[in-house]
Amino acid sequence: MRRLGLIAIMAAISWTVSCRLIDGLRGQAVCKTLSGLTRRQQDSCRRHPDLTLAAVEGLSAAATECQHQFRWHRWNCSSLAVRAPHNSHILARGFRESAFAHAITAAAVAERVARACASGRVLECGCGPERGAAGAGWKWGGCSHNIRTGLAFSQEFLDVKESNNGDIQSRVSLHNNEAGRLAVAKKMEVKCKCHGVSGSCELRTCWRSAPDLRTIGVALKERFREAIMVEESNKGGGGLAVRRRRKKKKKRRKRPRDLRGSLLYYEKSPSFCEPVPGLEAGGTTGRICKKGGRGVDGCASLCCGRGYNIIRRRLVDRCNCKFHWCCYVTCSNCTVDEWITVCK
Repeated sequence: MRRLGLIAIMAAISWTVSCRLIDGLRGQAVCKTLSGLTRRQQDSCRRHPDLTLAAVEGLSAAATECQHQFRWHRWNCSSLAVRAPHNSHILARGFRESAFAHAITAAAVAERVARACASGRVLECGCGPERGAAGAGWKWGGCSHNIRTGLAFSQEFLDVKESNNGDIQSRVSLHNNEAGRLAVAKKMEVKCKCHGVSGSCELRTCWRSAPDLRTIGVALKERFREAIMVEESNKGGGGLAVRRRRKKKKKRRKRPRDLRGSLLYYEKSPSFCEPVPGLEAGGTTGRICKKGGRGVDGCASLCCGRGYNIIRRRLVDRCNCKFHWCCYVTCSNCTVDEWITVCK
């Protein structure tokens, strides 16, 4: 019996090691196939293949979330979907849109790495450390998302593309990367699970959880609306200064503006009405708009004054679904016609 138990333990260890080796090989493959990496990023990838796998998932999630947040804007974040988000041309510019792209990318990498560490997918990190005393009726337990490692690897993997330069583009990009990571850190929350007889919740174990990317996207979209235009400062040190606009005099702010956490830009955005090949922006022709809408999603704004066409679109969807005992579902295919407005 003792020998059988020892064999079982050795088999379990062998299986675990095999799984880790497979994950390591997958990570090494990512380093070879991921295009657009600088030499320092490639070095980081080879040192931390498992973390890089999680980071790549974050890059993909960032592109999806960006497209959701800007689905009704002239710039609909298609730039991040054309090529790998970390290699998109929009990141090399100083637009408002560039600021959001930097922030959501850095935030998504930090969030996915933090979750991957807590899930046990990465050998070199685990659960995040607990900070502060537990509240009344609960204690720290479970496995907190490792936001410390998430933030650190997001900085190591993304900031190296900018850290060698001292121009305004590099400084603004680094600032917006940090603003994205700060949004994740500020949205960390404590989640709890009840323990006790029949769910009486006599005791709760709690852990720190990273926010969903949708929550981060909403917060950064608000920062996008309030983005601050900056320019290079004339003072020593080559810092950034808020650009003053020549408009009607307004009441001066009683306190200086805190740029930390804000999104910064230094370049006026194009209209994005027409295709901009250098930015991989396709214009708004053919985009669906809302007839009569007064916001950015309205045809007047989205179609840039070109007008719109009303067309009929036919959709085929499942309907009249029935559950049969036991156990399968049958559905019919129903055709629905709808009228939509499309920009000329």
